[in-house]
Amino acid sequence: MQGDTAPLHWWQTRTFVAVMALVALIPLLRPEIAPLVDLPGHMGRYRVQLEIGEHPWLRDWYDFSWQLIGNLGIDLLVIPLSKLFGLELAVKLIIMTIPLMVVTGYLWIAREVHGRIPPTALFALPIAYSYPIQFGFVNFALSIAIALNAYALWLRLGRLGRLRLRTAIFVPFSCALWLCHTFGWGVLGVLAFSGELIRQHDARGQHGVKSWITAGFHAGLGCLPLALPLLLMVAWRSGEHVGGQTADWFDWRAKLRWLTMTFKDRWMTFDIASIAVVLLILFKGIRDPSIEYSRNLLLSALFLLLVYILLPRIVFGSAYADMRLAPFMLGVAVIALRPKPGLSMRGSATLAALGLAFVLARTGATTVSFWMFANDYDRELKALERVPIGARLVSFVGEQCGNPWVMSRLEHLPAIALERRLAYTNDQWSMAGAQLLTTRYLPARRFAHDPSQIVTSVQCPREWWRPINMAMARFPRDAFDYVWLIRPPPYDPRFNEGLVPIWRDGTSVLFRVDHGAPGIKVSDESLRLRSRPMPAPF
Repeated sequence: MQGDTAPLHWWQTRTFVAVMALVALIPLLRPEIAPLVDLPGHMGRYRVQLEIGEHPWLRDWYDFSWQLIGNLGIDLLVIPLSKLFGLELAVKLIIMTIPLMVVTGYLWIAREVHGRIPPTALFALPIAYSYPIQFGFVNFALSIAIALNAYALWLRLGRLGRLRLRTAIFVPFSCALWLCHTFGWGVLGVLAFSGELIRQHDARGQHGVKSWITAGFHAGLGCLPLALPLLLMVAWRSGEHVGGQTADWFDWRAKLRWLTMTFKDRWMTFDIASIAVVLLILFKGIRDPSIEYSRNLLLSALFLLLVYILLPRIVFGSAYADMRLAPFMLGVAVIALRPKPGLSMRGSATLAALGLAFVLARTGATTVSFWMFANDYDRELKALERVPIGARLVSFVGEQCGNPWVMSRLEHLPAIALERRLAYTNDQWSMAGAQLLTTRYLPARRFAHDPSQIVTSVQCPREWWRPINMAMARFPRDAFDYVWLIRPPPYDPRFNEGLVPIWRDGTSVLFRVDHGAPGIKVSDESLRLRSRPMPAPF
């Protein structure tokens, strides 16, 4: 289709691509801190990274050491950008590039494979705000966004026969992408191999199993410019203090659930209806005689599906590994679709109009949702006006058992106290070899790091979260000066003894610990009885 000289339709122009990229930024314009679940926790780590040498109490609480790991994208970018814009604005600007690049990446790949952007490609664009991004896997999301655009460049250079230039670019680039996040490098490798396999097979003009084996061998050779990070991977995983298990394989129910959660945000019916629209478009490519799949991108989608099936839930201690891939796999499948030459202009324009309506509906809903989450952040963060610089703060954030559709986005909000007030917070991850920061504040005991900040009304099955009564009774009061409760579940008020409220908004409250007050005495058996789930009524 590269030789098509017909005039461009409105959805195939550069102006349209630029407009769609700008539309992708709209949900992030209002929030000062993008309401992505894990992002505040990462921002706390960035503050330690930037200022641990200037404040001795940070060195008493946290250990931060630079290591060569495949998870450093924003950690590195904030170093120069925070000097120009300040940390919070720098992070916001970086986060805004992610949905923008997801949009440009999908449309650019579609342009390279099909020759023109097919109208069906528009249905992939709302994946720019898919569940893994909403969850706050920011280094992962940044690496995927970069990988999509890199794959488009890979295809373009291959189409133009600029293979030496491609090698010169992608040898160093693959290392940089691995450094951003290993997952992005892996996805680029899968996409590049599938694209090369088709290119090598078609270049030989042969058929049969042997021709595919030969094409696969040459495709592997063609992807060698992407292989250097394998050495970096070996160096990372063979280093000292590297932990993290790889576990939870082939959970089919969970894998199907991740697909339905592709657009998980706030309104369950709307979000599930949205994934139904995407699946309907994919089914249309099978049954509709006027629409077909590109062999190139269909093979890419099938390879990603195979990776998705084989991936466990936990890789090197990092959870939700398979979930992260699901939306982007669907996106590649969607952009594989294209109208057959017989489809009328009216039919193509109708598909494009429906795709644009889908994009605008999802963008509008995400904008409203993010606005509401931003209001929640603004309301809760007023407590930090009463927290002094360098305070020892323990926080408890209310959560529900099970897996409610709407995530509060407050789970790691306590880390903003670390980011803004240089206070100790108990929500930082502490996994040697997976991140650069680990906790070292021994007086905090079992309230030193994530997930000690999460509290529930009762003991949740298969969770490490504590019931609120147990948390309030057992946290070491001599280790902390302040207690910040963020929308906690109801709890026994006698555990407030020795805590002086200094700020309150609804159920959220900030206490100052009165170290002269007598400690709370309650038996473990009493706490367990208070924390048991109530039996269901008949």
